[in-house]
Amino acid sequence: MNWTEELFGTKKPIIAMCHLHAMPGDPKYDPHKGVDWLVEKGREDLRALQEGGVDGIMFSNEYSIPYVTKVDPLVYATMARIIGELKSEIKVPFGVNVLWDPMASIDLAVASGALFVREIFTGAYASDFGIWNTNCGEVIRHQYAVHGESIKLLFNIVPEAAVYLASRDHEEIARSTVFNTEPDALCVSGIVAGVETSVSVLKKVKEAVPGTVIFANTGVKIKNCEEQLSVADGAVVGTTFKKDGYIWNDVDKNRVKAFMDKAKRIR
Repeated sequence: MNWTEELFGTKKPIIAMCHLHAMPGDPKYDPHKGVDWLVEKGREDLRALQEGGVDGIMFSNEYSIPYVTKVDPLVYATMARIIGELKSEIKVPFGVNVLWDPMASIDLAVASGALFVREIFTGAYASDFGIWNTNCGEVIRHQYAVHGESIKLLFNIVPEAAVYLASRDHEEIARSTVFNTEPDALCVSGIVAGVETSVSVLKKVKEAVPGTVIFANTGVKIKNCEEQLSVADGAVVGTTFKKDGYIWNDVDKNRVKAFMDKAKRIR
């Protein structure tokens, strides 16, 4: 049994994204609606996801586009407030992802009681956000300094909207990441949210590091979940749970239930 089975109580867990609307300081934030509205929208999606039967929840500031790699503290302070107000209603293990700031994600996890974090912890990239660098050793030391050592870290090794500055294949990246940083899991993504994760890439990564948990991180849908879960140890799912499968719509409980019914039959 790996740690995901212990934490989520099932093989091949489905972690659902709870996409929080734009925060104060974000371009799309609506000051007329205010933070109370953000809490209520988060509550609506949380309820729909849980009633649909997901195994875990991950809160992210998905609407904070365009993203930055050093996030204003007001953003994750607001996320902490939202999660704090919803915490009594959260019935499944939950994690956080402050896009795209690993330090902020760790801090939010410690403050909110999140059990896992997904982030870009390693690598240097040419991205839509400019030249994107990381410092995993610094982040892990910070994690221990703020007493977050029990938080599970999900490393996104194929970042969305970015490519490695050096030419490296996925197997090599997976092997060196596991050796040098000892992640709790690796996440493999398509080019952007909602784009299917390549099954061939998933297979290469899984074969390269067979003892490491591998998540399909984007584009898992009801029509491809059997193929994806035949390789991956679980999936992070967001877009397909939205009304009409469109990322910026609200969560559709019926879509969640249909997907989870199939996922449960598969596993």
